[in-house]
Amino acid sequence: METFKKYPATSFLLLLTTLVFLAMQVFYFGRATETLAVFNFGGMYGDLVVQMPNQLWRLITPIFVHIGWEHFLFNGLTLYFVGQLAEGIWGSGKFLLLYLLSGVMGNIFTLFFTPSVVAAGASTSLFGLFGAIAVLGYFGHNPFLKQLGRNYQALIAINLIFNLFMPSVSIAGHLGGIVGGLVSAVMLPSQTEKNVFRPSQRLLAFLLYLGLALGLLYLGFHR
Repeated sequence: METFKKYPATSFLLLLTTLVFLAMQVFYFGRATETLAVFNFGGMYGDLVVQMPNQLWRLITPIFVHIGWEHFLFNGLTLYFVGQLAEGIWGSGKFLLLYLLSGVMGNIFTLFFTPSVVAAGASTSLFGLFGAIAVLGYFGHNPFLKQLGRNYQALIAINLIFNLFMPSVSIAGHLGGIVGGLVSAVMLPSQTEKNVFRPSQRLLAFLLYLGLALGLLYLGFHR
C-alpha cells in the first residue's frame, strides 16, 4: 500500500500488465505463448494495421502483453525498479506519459521495420526509460543522475548488441523505444532537473516526436 501511494503510476502499470498476463493464461491455458493468443490480446501486427487502420490501437496495447512467464517476470521486475526511479524523477503524470510515448514509438518502429511479425512486450517502454534517464544524466547537473545515466548508456549498448544475436527479440521495437524515450526526456520537464532544457528545445522535441511518428506511419501505410 505504501508503494502504491508513493509510486501510483508504476503500481498501476504493474497491475494492468499483471492482469493482462493472467487473463491470457486463463483464456489460452497452455497456449498463451502462441501467436494467435498474443495477437488476440493486442499484439502488434503491422501488416494487419496497414490493411485495417482502425487497428491503430495496437500501437498501445502491445506494451501490456507478454509472451510467456520469463518475458513477463523479467519486464515486470524491470518496471518495478526502473519505473519507481523514473516516477521519482519525472513525477507520476509525466512518467506515465513518458512510458506510453516510448512504447508507442517502439511499436511504430515495429510496424514499419518488421510489419510481418506479431510482437509484444513492455521492453519498448522500458528501453525508453533507460534512454530518458541517460539523456537527463548526460545534460543535467545532478551527480547521481549523471552516474546513473552513464550506467544506462552502457546497459543500452550491451542489450542492443545481445539483441543482434536473439532473433526472437524485436530490435526494431527496442530502438524505437529508445528514440521515443530520448526525445520525450527533452520534451517532458523532470522534477529534479526542471531547467536543463529550454522551452524552445522542448517544443522542438515535441515536433520531432510528432514528425517521426506521423512520417513512419505515413510511409508504412503507403509503401
